[in-house]
Amino acid sequence: MFVTTAYALSATAATDAAAPADAAHTTETGVPHAAEEHGAFPPFDSTHFPSQILWLAITFGVFYFLVAKMIAPRISGIIQARESRISSDLAEASRMKNEADAAVARYEQELSEARAKSAAIAAEARDKAKAEADAERARIEGELAAKLSAAETSIAGIKSRAMAEVSGVAEDVASEIVSQLTGVSVGKADVSAAVGAAKG
Repeated sequence: MFVTTAYALSATAATDAAAPADAAHTTETGVPHAAEEHGAFPPFDSTHFPSQILWLAITFGVFYFLVAKMIAPRISGIIQARESRISSDLAEASRMKNEADAAVARYEQELSEARAKSAAIAAEARDKAKAEADAERARIEGELAAKLSAAETSIAGIKSRAMAEVSGVAEDVASEIVSQLTGVSVGKADVSAAVGAAKG
């Protein structure tokens, strides 16, 4: 359909005439005056729901893509690395615990062996010292018995010599006393017999 020049001019004039009427209701930026705003808050306006749902779906899809392809694999990798590190640390701690237990068992065994050996050495030294002491005591007792026997023999000899000398002295004293008292001279044999009878 072809538009004539007269129709085009009349349409332009009608548009220009309507423009001042619309301008009265809008600001310079093209936003309607507050007096004309009778509707609800735009996010709660049902006419905006389709566009809001569309952008929600787009935003959720982008966020889900970022989480599924970038964030979740990194978190999963970090968790797996930490789990492997924890399991290796636990294995190392278990190995070190087993080594420590084995070392403690060896130490206790060596300690018990050392105690048994020291007890055996002490018993052997005690027995050896006792045997040496018994031998030394027997030797000393033998020496003392020999010395005592020699002393007894010496004492017996001295006693016999002393008794012989006493007998001689007694005989001389008795002979002298008898001669002094009686004036009679007594024979040696008689004096000896009288002294022997007095000793008996």
